Amino acid sequence: MSFSMDIIQCRSCVMDTTDPEISFDKTGRCNYCVDFENKYPNFDKNKAVFPEVELVQKINEIKQHGKANDYDCIVGLSGGVDSSYVAYLAKEHGLRPLCVHFDSGWNSELAVKNIESIVKHLNFDLYTYVCDWREMKDLQLSFFKASVANCDIPQDHAFIAGLHEIAQKHKIKYLINGHNIATEFIMPMEWGYTSHDVVQIKSIQKQFGKSRLKKYPTYSAFKRFIYFKYINPVQSFNILNYVPYKKDEVKQFLIDELGWRDYGGKHYESRFTKFFQAYYLPVKFGFDKRKPHLSSLIVSGQISKKDALNDLSKDLYEVNDLKQDKEFLAKKLGVSFKEFETILNLPIKQYYDYNFSYILDFLRRAKHKGYKFAWHYMVNRIIR
Repeated sequence: MSFSMDIIQCRSCVMDTTDPEISFDKTGRCNYCVDFENKYPNFDKNKAVFPEVELVQKINEIKQHGKANDYDCIVGLSGGVDSSYVAYLAKEHGLRPLCVHFDSGWNSELAVKNIESIVKHLNFDLYTYVCDWREMKDLQLSFFKASVANCDIPQDHAFIAGLHEIAQKHKIKYLINGHNIATEFIMPMEWGYTSHDVVQIKSIQKQFGKSRLKKYPTYSAFKRFIYFKYINPVQSFNILNYVPYKKDEVKQFLIDELGWRDYGGKHYESRFTKFFQAYYLPVKFGFDKRKPHLSSLIVSGQISKKDALNDLSKDLYEVNDLKQDKEFLAKKLGVSFKEFETILNLPIKQYYDYNFSYILDFLRRAKHKGYKFAWHYMVNRIIR
């Protein structure tokens, strides 16, 4: 597996033409840099994206709605920096969250220790949602065999489904998450398909899997965008956009105050996700997720382009670590090392090579490019 092309890089950040839909203005700045400045012209890394008064209003709303329950919100806790700081902010603002960790079977030992340390220091209850490993393993192997870019979908989809399932069970209306503008503004749409599409999940599993999904948690487009929004609403609140969020300072705070330890990479608390982001995507597809992560930090003023280029010059994997992780993944997925290598080297496929939801694809393109673009794209796709 290899990927090569003549790369053109943005003048301001480190995004480049490995994103097939990137564009540049006359000065050589990419659409992401321009879009960030247009949306947040007064962005200041020392201040919150949104005003404090809105944070106070939302916190009061959450407390009021959940005052009769044991918990007034849910915090999805992975043990990573974002979710760990979200848990701390919930404590600081007097909320009573149920911390929920989704155990897909890939946790690193360090992730487990971080989660234990966070809930112990903050005195929060922890619920661990343990997936059915037999089904998760089979589904993840199916996605590798499908040879699509986003083979992390099985975990992402089940995590969202599990959180909503627990929220419904405990009559909790609010999910507080760690998604934020300061460190996650940039992510190319073409680097992976949406995790919301259960049509695609079932299609890929039917074609490549050994069994039907019976215990694996799922949700339909109707449930996600209608039922959970209007009929029995569960609201997501991105609290990190309402506080100054400087990644390095937050990491040090978590280390000093909550006994947290760093993983060395974004989302590397999962051994599967580390392999997915540090090997599978960049080697097979040419997608290095460090580029959008670092570029988000550049546009939000947290690092310089020089710092980002220095990070990109470092190897994604140590040779010995890669071999060990390949062997570990192959064993956990129930295949031989040789068979796993063969699967990894299968020809690249696109999400539209399998059944998918035209509605969801339309909506995600409309969100990124506008309804006119989405409509023309879908018409052309149907005609072809």
